[in-house]
Amino acid sequence: MTDPQIAIMMLGLFIFVVLLGFPIAFTLVAMGLGFGYYAYYDELRMQTVFDNRIFDLFVQNTFSVMSNDVLVAVPLFLFMGYVVERANIVDRLFFSIQLAARNLPGSMAVAALATCAVFATASGIVGAVVTLMGMLALPAMLKAGYEPKFASGVICAGGCLGILIPPSIMLIVYSAIAEISPLRLYAAALFPGMMLAGMYMAYVVGRAYFNPSLAPQPCKEDIPSFQRIVYELLTSFVPLAALIMSVLGAILLGLATPAEAAGVGAFGGLILGAIYRSLSWDKLREAVFLTAKTSAMVCWLFVGSWTFASVFSYLGGHDLIKDWVLGMDLSTVQFLILAQAIIFLLGWPLEWTEIIIIFVPIFLPMLDNFSVNPLFFGILVALNLQTSFLTPPMAMAAYYLKGVAPKSIELLDIFRGIMPYLLIVIFAMIVMYNFPEVALWLPDYLFGKVPG
Repeated sequence: MTDPQIAIMMLGLFIFVVLLGFPIAFTLVAMGLGFGYYAYYDELRMQTVFDNRIFDLFVQNTFSVMSNDVLVAVPLFLFMGYVVERANIVDRLFFSIQLAARNLPGSMAVAALATCAVFATASGIVGAVVTLMGMLALPAMLKAGYEPKFASGVICAGGCLGILIPPSIMLIVYSAIAEISPLRLYAAALFPGMMLAGMYMAYVVGRAYFNPSLAPQPCKEDIPSFQRIVYELLTSFVPLAALIMSVLGAILLGLATPAEAAGVGAFGGLILGAIYRSLSWDKLREAVFLTAKTSAMVCWLFVGSWTFASVFSYLGGHDLIKDWVLGMDLSTVQFLILAQAIIFLLGWPLEWTEIIIIFVPIFLPMLDNFSVNPLFFGILVALNLQTSFLTPPMAMAAYYLKGVAPKSIELLDIFRGIMPYLLIVIFAMIVMYNFPEVALWLPDYLFGKVPG
């Protein structure tokens, strides 16, 4: 077998092993070291079994990940999200937005989507948002007479917004992979994230308006006074929104790097928890543990993926795929559709971390050939990755929700509730294809156009 053929076998074997359930990070490390030992084998310098350059490469990649300034923001943003989650701020937020949206059709569903968007902004962890909202908002909607499929779809779709809306962990990872400014990437993601959340809410309001039985309106006697509603908004929505806006504002206005802003956000989360008197020592310790656990996973994913990708490229795998794509003589739109279709299909068996770290770098070197802005491509990928959590039969958001939903709600009901939102995501991608300024206007306005 030639080296490029071995590289393709390496990629196929990786997908197969992952589908068997082996841990992603350590699978990448093992396959990178195993195939790298073959790729860098040099009989002349082999005095011991460890005299192989793959071990030097592995150590170098480990050091590069641990010293990457961009990735410093990851544990800080994770800590902010875990603190907000465990300080019981989200339940107050959902209650206040629900009261403020009381006159809209499907008011509780709109409140759930808005809460998901805000909490996803603070957390960026899909599983955490879907699980928490499944325990908080789903029982309330079912008690109010909402159709189970309708309510389930709202929670799953809203929980995935954290992939796209800044400060998204996925965007930080993509900026490190693509070697582009996280500031510009955050600015590029802001309007598409708001657009997608707005489309979800418009769909919910429209469905509830034309079919009120899906989402009954609250009884007038259950609605508190205007003063109570204002008080709830001022004490729950405003503090968290101010924290998030200060973090994003500092990043987008160039006042702080993502890591510095994340540090402020984490400290602000602690202050909010102290003000609400809801963050106990045990909850804080749990937040620290989960932050360390998730951060370690992300770092080892980077170490393994960079080692895997280096070996894959050294064997000629990247060049083989690039030559195959360029040989198809595609237009820019056809290339984008092909790339996004592959990412869409990969979203069935894999999560966004593996897709971003392993497969997106295969397409990045081709962007210049098709005159595609890496910012625009990154936002399309972020939109597309919503589908990886919403596409049956491997819709992870559905499984997260099923784990906390009442036993009366079947997995098929959740799948049926998800499908309209999957179509909305695809429609949002079509809008982005035709109007790329939705993503590119704000970073160009704030930071100026990049030459070329």
